[in-house]
Amino acid sequence: MAAITRFSKPFAIPHIRRCFYSSSAAAAVSNQHDTSPFGNYKITRRDPSERNVQWVFLGSPGVGKGTYASRLSNLLGVPHIATGDLVREELASSGTLSKQLTEIVNQGKLVSDEIIISLLSKRLEAGETKGESGFILDGFPRTINQAEILEGVTDIDLVVNLRLPESVLIEKCLGRRICSQCGKNFNVASINVKGQNGSPGISMAPLLPPPSCMSKLGTRSDDTEEVVKERLRIYNEKSQPLEDYYRNQGKLMEFDLPGGIPESWPKLLEALNLDDFDERQSVAA
Repeated sequence: MAAITRFSKPFAIPHIRRCFYSSSAAAAVSNQHDTSPFGNYKITRRDPSERNVQWVFLGSPGVGKGTYASRLSNLLGVPHIATGDLVREELASSGTLSKQLTEIVNQGKLVSDEIIISLLSKRLEAGETKGESGFILDGFPRTINQAEILEGVTDIDLVVNLRLPESVLIEKCLGRRICSQCGKNFNVASINVKGQNGSPGISMAPLLPPPSCMSKLGTRSDDTEEVVKERLRIYNEKSQPLEDYYRNQGKLMEFDLPGGIPESWPKLLEALNLDDFDERQSVAA
């Protein structure tokens, strides 16, 4: 059974209401806001019972934050906003940040707060124009400074911290592949760690591509063993204070993944009190 540390506050799925407002819409209540690092973009604070979920996913590089956050975003009807994706989109563009970001990412370093907040605020503004409500953040915040900045403009309901042993994380990262044609992600690593000294075993089958993608697979430029280890070192150095920050607020839920999606997904839904919700959604579909 996965080791789960539940947060102290009871969890319930809030009703869906719009919670994002543009700067013009927020002008009528401007006295409720101070100038923030998010610029003119403002998030109107609302009672959790009157809006959709606002969650953060934490976890080391390669733990699978994106996979689980994306599944939950589809289940709950909220956008999954991954700062890693925002960085890669900027890298693929001809924007002014592209060259600077290339050097940072290839060295396995963390992108500065200023750059991340700029990319995130643009993404939130774009979502607001499409009528998005709520969010699941993946990759932000990564430091207490970022968490305090985020807290200054909105309320986070829950922080899910996904965990795997470092040896498994390295093997997963080195097995990642991307199809150059369809853009989908796959993983060729086959992981089978036997349980010992009271620790449960971990089993993850490879996520192989269809034959049409097999000859078009490539790796991310930052998925080398040297860069992966450096990213993990930096993450571990920064993560403990951030985990303590949310733990002290009673918002942190720690979840040790027992394996791949088939083993972990139902247990994660159970930990989030969403197992009945998932079943209803499946029946309705």
